[in-house]
Amino acid sequence: MRLFLFRLLLPVAVVALSCSDPKTVALEQEKAGTAISPDSAATAETPAQPVPAPAPAADTAAVQDVAAYLAGMPVSQNGDLRPLTTQPGWQAFAADADKSWANYHQTRTGKIQPWAAAELDSVRQAAKTVFYPFSGPDLLNVVTMFPTSQTCVLVGLEPVGSVPRRSTLENSKLFPALQASLWSVLNFSFFRTNDMAIDLKSVELDGSLPLIMLFAARTNHQITAIRYVQLDARGQLTAADTATIRKPGPKVVPGVEMLLLDKAGQKKQVYYFSADLSDWKLGTTQDAALRYVRTLGPLVTYVKSATYLMHKPYFSKVRNLVLERSSYVLQDDSGIAMKYFRPADWHFTYYGVYRRPINLFAKQYQPELTKAYADSTKRPRPLPFGTGYNWRQNDSNLLLAHRRTAPAI
Repeated sequence: MRLFLFRLLLPVAVVALSCSDPKTVALEQEKAGTAISPDSAATAETPAQPVPAPAPAADTAAVQDVAAYLAGMPVSQNGDLRPLTTQPGWQAFAADADKSWANYHQTRTGKIQPWAAAELDSVRQAAKTVFYPFSGPDLLNVVTMFPTSQTCVLVGLEPVGSVPRRSTLENSKLFPALQASLWSVLNFSFFRTNDMAIDLKSVELDGSLPLIMLFAARTNHQITAIRYVQLDARGQLTAADTATIRKPGPKVVPGVEMLLLDKAGQKKQVYYFSADLSDWKLGTTQDAALRYVRTLGPLVTYVKSATYLMHKPYFSKVRNLVLERSSYVLQDDSGIAMKYFRPADWHFTYYGVYRRPINLFAKQYQPELTKAYADSTKRPRPLPFGTGYNWRQNDSNLLLAHRRTAPAI
């Protein structure tokens, strides 16, 4: 029934996908260090640039338990949240979550992982830092594609948010809100951002951080520290407090820094910044976001379900940054239009099939891609999973662009 309804409502629902068109949502565009724990914020300290070491979280076990609780996974035996997991509401939510994630792993993770291991081996070796513009809280896909990355930088329009309070975790509306927000990303690989914002605000989940925490838990990562950060006008990473994150001023780019350990014990840094990447905003108050990314060295850039923003002239600054600083770009057709890649600078590998964008984005059709996919001398490689707006396996596409020369520094 859900699938049937989704097909009926897709043209409406996609308006709220992971990034909306800038002219329809505040010049568009999707998506500090105080250590934090539930209901509290610790003292701030100024980190080193460009990859600062975070202060230890006030109670990392408590933060990890919150992530597990949101994910419908077991919490620590002696933790404060243990009694809440005995409640019928959480247990029903956890059982449903296990089923949803089992289906997701069967239909997506189980196909993405072997494909990426085979096709992205050289990319992964270069992927010390992965830049994911227009990501929203989508930690899930980036760590699945690039599990060995050391640093992931996500940027979206959604607010940073905070670690949920006890009162939020006890709210009976929490579980249906989480299920509604995750349903599209687990079934179709992208968020319906406007719906997500409405659902989560109803239970005081105030931004991306709770979902990033949930994804960290469900991808077998242990959270060892979380703290708020912000970017100054020069793109320098500095500490931020709770008040700054909740009500950032017009010249502040707020963010959060999360330290993770994967199941092999390898460390990973995840940054999420709430910033508008349109040229207009970058030309006034938010240029710090790109200044910061420029400090990180060569990048692997990942773009998915980005509402074709970098096709447009008023997203030229972020597009140029990606083209200048990336060693590799992995994207679906909603990323950078082919006309902006100089063939002399890039080698292309095509995956899956390219026909046309969904009706909502019909104007973003690329004849260049149709021609490339029809080239009998260099046939596209198989893509054994669905991704992006054309989410069905036999309708999806990915492009891997490999720079022929070293990126500009």
